[in-house]
Amino acid sequence: MSLTKTHEGAALAATRRMHVSIAGNIGVGKSTLVGILAEEFQWQPYYELVTDHPYLDDYYNDRERWGFHSQIWFLTQRYEQHLEIADTPGSVIEDRSMYEDYEIFVKGLLEEHILSQRDFRTYRRLYHTLVQRIQPPTLLICLQASIDTLQKRIAERARPSEMHIPVTYLRRLNQRYDEWIRRFERCPVLTIPTDDLDFAHTIEGRREVVELARQALGIKGPSQERLLS
Repeated sequence: MSLTKTHEGAALAATRRMHVSIAGNIGVGKSTLVGILAEEFQWQPYYELVTDHPYLDDYYNDRERWGFHSQIWFLTQRYEQHLEIADTPGSVIEDRSMYEDYEIFVKGLLEEHILSQRDFRTYRRLYHTLVQRIQPPTLLICLQASIDTLQKRIAERARPSEMHIPVTYLRRLNQRYDEWIRRFERCPVLTIPTDDLDFAHTIEGRREVVELARQALGIKGPSQERLLS
């Protein structure tokens, strides 16, 4: 296991209120890591509300027809969540950032000619208006995995809307994440490759990922020993 990148200044005072965001491709383990770190550090978790998304199934079946609707819903939900996070007095951890919606998914839909230039300009204008009103996270943790690993994890959790995601789509998302994270400067970044790090099923993997987060945030003290259920 190796730490591939932390931006300068990532060691932060342990007494500071933390806002950690978990980024990464579909199936990489974002929600799992949110739960682990929320439990370990007693943070308030905020999860991506995929099950309540009214356009998601339609989007995966017809991306050209429902791409704009789907991304506007995600942006609205993400902004509302950021407002709630801002009002939360304690430390928080969230599943996926608002930045990813635009930088990864919406720009990708434009490149694939799924979004029209008109829809993209409308979305971009709304996104920039909203993002100016939010505070960036204390730390962004970007999880990485190969396509084979992503496919195995997607199959394991068996969400109906994800079962037929094309390999080419996952590969493009991986490429976009790599490009985006190299130039992301809104907050410190911790990048964690996860092909050989099974924090979902092993105690050793869990301990390792907790310790990486602890070091990046400058939190002192030994990790509490928590067994996986």
